Amino acid sequence: QVQLVESGGGLVQAGGSLRLSCAASGSTSRIDRFGWYRQAPGKQRELVASITNRGSTYYADSVKGRFTISRDSAKNTVYLQMNSLRPEDTAVYSCNAVGVRLFWGQGTQVTVSS
Repeated sequence: QVQLVESGGGLVQAGGSLRLSCAASGSTSRIDRFGWYRQAPGKQRELVASITNRGSTYYADSVKGRFTISRDSAKNTVYLQMNSLRPEDTAVYSCNAVGVRLFWGQGTQVTVSS
């Protein structure tokens, strides 16, 4: 089992920054990839960014150049640094971990005001 706890969400003005954290505990050695997803009201959940054990990263086109995903293995924590935020980035952001099974955190709300 893997437990994921997100933090760092909040309300920010357009152009501002936030850093989300996803703290993992449990059987983290079996995790191959961490990902950040988001879901806005009335929209499907989408993958924002992911990072593998080898450090390979993926970014959705909508966040390239603005968001950065990173991982601190010593702390079992994955971060999502979000810069130049836009109102359309408003969503619930959730962390997931992919290993033998798929695990999800509870999500954290990010609201960007115009």
